Amino acid sequence: MDIKKEVDNMHYTGPVFRPPPEASTPLLEITYGCSWNRCSFCTMYAGQKFGISPMEHIKEDLQELSRYYPKNLKRIFVVNGDAFALQAHRLLDIADLIHEYFPEIECITCYASIRNIKPKTTEDLKKLRSAGYNEFYMGIETAYDPALKQMRKGYSQADEYEQLKKLEDAGITYNAIIMLGVAGRGNYRSNASETINLLNRFKPHMVLPMSTSVHDNTPLKEMCDSQEFIVVSEREMLNEELLYLENLEMDDDCMYFSGHIYNLSRISQSFKYQDEMVQKLKERIEEIDKAHPGLLDTVLSRGHL
Repeated sequence: MDIKKEVDNMHYTGPVFRPPPEASTPLLEITYGCSWNRCSFCTMYAGQKFGISPMEHIKEDLQELSRYYPKNLKRIFVVNGDAFALQAHRLLDIADLIHEYFPEIECITCYASIRNIKPKTTEDLKKLRSAGYNEFYMGIETAYDPALKQMRKGYSQADEYEQLKKLEDAGITYNAIIMLGVAGRGNYRSNASETINLLNRFKPHMVLPMSTSVHDNTPLKEMCDSQEFIVVSEREMLNEELLYLENLEMDDDCMYFSGHIYNLSRISQSFKYQDEMVQKLKERIEEIDKAHPGLLDTVLSRGHL
């Protein structure tokens, strides 16, 4: 496949992001930017206005994708950061168009948030599930209310329970992106406990931990400068991850994927091997302590996304 030619001919606007597990999945732009773009920590769409792709562009891009992917394609990822912000009727029209070019599509996946599930009724969600929308990547980040407020997520723990229940009732699965260290120094046990309770109630298809990083020109950096937020050490972050691995009660086929570049541990296995993952993380902590004494009690710099 001539990837360069494909990208040149596609209507990709501004930065394009997709989760690491979707590295081989074709990307179809239906929105660009992020409709919220206010999270304290995020720089992904800094300076990028949110917009909706014209249907003619979507159709042209599907025509282009159909030149490179087989008609029996099963999966497609619709971008950008807030594709599910679109109204249900438009998402259904887009699904019809996708099925026109790829009639055997089984899963239309995307980033989604608690905020953009909220305006959709359970009936809307059931229709979207029937059209193929499933396995959403959701930046849950945390279920600890003080951290949700500080990170300016725009919703509460109660909202998370309410909206995930709607997804469950509609038969839509989701992948939970969680942030290690997001509650600040000294709060990792409370943060992990609340988030574990949420995930154990609404079991995700995949759990994707990501280490919190503080970037310049963000509200979180301002909070750090004013001591409103105290960054956690690497040890505290790994201890929080250990709490997740020890206490999550997932089905055996649920995947744990910690392959993000920000993470010190890179464990990716199904929860069938939960005990093995716990042991691997404990060994990883010991290895770092032995090879780099004191490193885990510092805060490492992480680059921009």
